Amino acid sequence: MNVLIIGSGGREHALAQVISKSNSLTNLYAIPGNIGIAKYAKCIEINPLDNNAMKDFVIEFNISLVIPGSEVYLENGITDALFETSAFVFGPTKEASQIETSKEFAKNIMKKYDIPTAEYEVFSEYNDAKEYVLSKGVPIVLKYDGLAAGKGVVVAYTMFEALEALKTMLVDKKYGSNKVVIEEFLQGEEFSLISFVFNDVFIPMPIAQDHKRLLDNDLGPNTGGMGIYSPVPIIDNDTILEAENFIVKRMVKALLAENIPFVGFLYAGLILTANGPKVIEFNARLGDPEAEVILPKLQTDFLDLINGLQTENVLYPIWKKQFNLGVVLASKGYPNHYDVSVPIYGVESLGDSVYHMGTSIVNNHLVTNGGRVLLVCGEGKTLEEAKQKAYNYIEKIRCDNLCYRSDIGNKSIRGMNNG
Repeated sequence: MNVLIIGSGGREHALAQVISKSNSLTNLYAIPGNIGIAKYAKCIEINPLDNNAMKDFVIEFNISLVIPGSEVYLENGITDALFETSAFVFGPTKEASQIETSKEFAKNIMKKYDIPTAEYEVFSEYNDAKEYVLSKGVPIVLKYDGLAAGKGVVVAYTMFEALEALKTMLVDKKYGSNKVVIEEFLQGEEFSLISFVFNDVFIPMPIAQDHKRLLDNDLGPNTGGMGIYSPVPIIDNDTILEAENFIVKRMVKALLAENIPFVGFLYAGLILTANGPKVIEFNARLGDPEAEVILPKLQTDFLDLINGLQTENVLYPIWKKQFNLGVVLASKGYPNHYDVSVPIYGVESLGDSVYHMGTSIVNNHLVTNGGRVLLVCGEGKTLEEAKQKAYNYIEKIRCDNLCYRSDIGNKSIRGMNNG
């Protein structure tokens, strides 16, 4: 079968890598792709936001399966645009993708169907929001009700931070003119639970734990993710089962009940509180950097999984019993201003252990071309072994403008050693 991946980051790189191993693959394409993806797929220079051009490509190249990588393409209606073709799009419609693109939509669904999450209120006016925050106090969580490239969430520990964030979102309208969801602050261990979903069927993947803060010890601003590992020893199996049954299953059934069936990757960003797991956020696509540490563990044929969901011949995947740990190398200055086109050396020696998140080729040289640039992944029988490999690999990469956290996985490693 002919398969098309839409996107150009580390998540799409990981998808290309795992799909390339499928026995039923004929041709693999990526629009627009990147230098890492090009190892496995033919990269095509078409604007992925031009739905008419995408539709023409899918028809001309007889594409059987389309996987949109980013929420941007989902919000742009790529799934809806390809309905008239013979391709199966493993991604939700524009309406269903509101589970990510509208925080208010997601929270209202959770409230209606008793899916555990933080208490919240929604505001469109700065003064009303300010009054609410002053009455609740800090810490408090503020979320822009829309897409903001992973930067529209502020966990405010001081009143100054909270009011500045409100001003940025509702007065300066940095991310657009949408509303702001204000939530209670939840404490506990966070983890990501991603599932393959087709209407009322969901197949959970191994969980992972992302590190959102820029700096060691969870300091600095929130980012799109600075490191990740899977599985997560400090989250027990009973908690995972509770999350699957009372969060993922309920959301899948809720969307069906609302006549908005979900197809694709359903990402649940969760936190284990004293009262059990609760939802921080839902996303409508595969996580990044989660994809880079979860998909390499898949032993079952990826395309067989997707075809099984589509034909109601559901397969339950087999996963390697190993730890994967990924460290993100970001441009200095990220998530704010950063330089691009800075040369990178040494990546070619690391093979499949490196995923390209924000790179490009200039004059035949690999250079930086984004905030998050590379993810380096180590694997091992223990989390400590996986971490050691990842950081050993990083030492082989040379670039004057990259930074990274040195403590990815430390919390779980300490917990295991103390346990």
